[in-house]
Amino acid sequence: MLQAIMTQPGKIEFRQIPCPEFQPDEVLIQVKRIGVCGSDIHVFHGLHPYTSYPVVQGHEVAGVIAEVGAQVKGFAPGDKAVFMPQVTCGTCFPCRHGMYHICDDLKVMGFQTNGAAQEYFPVRAEMALKLPEHVSLDPAALVEPISVAVHALSRCGSVTGLNILVLGAGTIGNLVAQVAVASGANKVMVTDVSTYKLEKARQCGLEYVVNPEQESLEQAILTTFGPDKADLILECVGVQDTITQAVAVARKGSPIIIVGVFGQKPVVDLGLVQDRELSLIGTLMYQKKDYQRAIELVSNGKLHLDQMVTQRFAFEDYLQAYQAIESSEGEYMKVMIELE
Repeated sequence: MLQAIMTQPGKIEFRQIPCPEFQPDEVLIQVKRIGVCGSDIHVFHGLHPYTSYPVVQGHEVAGVIAEVGAQVKGFAPGDKAVFMPQVTCGTCFPCRHGMYHICDDLKVMGFQTNGAAQEYFPVRAEMALKLPEHVSLDPAALVEPISVAVHALSRCGSVTGLNILVLGAGTIGNLVAQVAVASGANKVMVTDVSTYKLEKARQCGLEYVVNPEQESLEQAILTTFGPDKADLILECVGVQDTITQAVAVARKGSPIIIVGVFGQKPVVDLGLVQDRELSLIGTLMYQKKDYQRAIELVSNGKLHLDQMVTQRFAFEDYLQAYQAIESSEGEYMKVMIELE
């Protein structure tokens, strides 16, 4: 079978390898779709702090069950499936207390261990989830980032009836906002300095969009939410400007959830955090219940996903996908690799 391996930053080679053997408790997935995310792009540029080379990418994956191990129940060849790309130790404090997604020795496929950028990929059945037959492959490959959004919003409990500010309208910010709307939030405002991404947000049914370079964010918050401002802020960019913005506009006593991955260490005004009793809350990846909720949202048509996939490339054109991202000047959402 064919496998794509990133041998060094900016270089992808293809090689023929034997079809992988799988264990009795595993399923063998025929990979059909691979989404390219921001962290993958960091790896491509050699900027991911926890990835070494060579590495096989691929963690946003959808496919079809090819074979099932002798001990596996609930899956059959031909089932559409996704999987959680986490490898955990099972023995550390977080793992023993139901927080395996922040395992002390967490490894993520495609980063600290090989991912699924190949024609067939074996995974433990307990990490795989079956999809309803009517769910197509593109939305299926978005289950992973949707699960990131589901988990992030769960960090403050129910969002029903809340006014929510989402900083960043990239793929994750867009999906966070969509999941918030689908989960019963009152009003959801999305900000970005990219007119392209804000237009994509509108196409996805997000009514309140703001470009803080073109209008006052503080005034937009008051106009949209009223004097009580936002009940919850989610930072979905991972840059200095947006975390500074989040702390500056947050209502006293309110939470800020840090969703964006910071490439550089930001400076946070802890004086304001202390004085206003703000809560800075981290969020990392997801648990199985988040995947199940994501699949439910996709299956029930609660999210606008057709507008999310903006570019497609054949598996053999993996490198060209990154080159297209490079030349797009930020005007893209989800780039999808197709294996069929």
